Amino acid sequence: MRLHIVARGKIGRSPEAELVERYLKRIAWPTKVTELPDASGRMPPPPDKSVTVLLDEKGEQLSSIELARRLERWRDEGRREARFLIGTADGFGDAERAEADLLLAFGRATWPHLLARAMLAEQLFRATSVLANHPYHREG
Repeated sequence: MRLHIVARGKIGRSPEAELVERYLKRIAWPTKVTELPDASGRMPPPPDKSVTVLLDEKGEQLSSIELARRLERWRDEGRREARFLIGTADGFGDAERAEADLLLAFGRATWPHLLARAMLAEQLFRATSVLANHPYHREG
């Protein structure tokens, strides 16, 4: 299953971009990053058999293990892609939230988009490491 990050805004050359790249390179699963302009540009249509996750402050706060189990379930169900959408500074509208398979929050705090992208990349690496029984994640 491909892990696809679709984000509003360009990350450019920055420490955050290096961090995102560092984690994505370590993921054994196929990955893809699509950057869209801040205010315009349409989200690419989801492929068949995909799951859509919106990063949203109103979303569920999953542990790393819980996120790993979701990825595992989606993979085992035959999903081709898990799309993780990072919106604009104003977030997502009600219609976009309603269409998502999961709203995911990294705590109750508001995070800058560049940090949210780096945190997502790290959590995807951590989740796939858990599923591969890699020692990166230490529980407890």
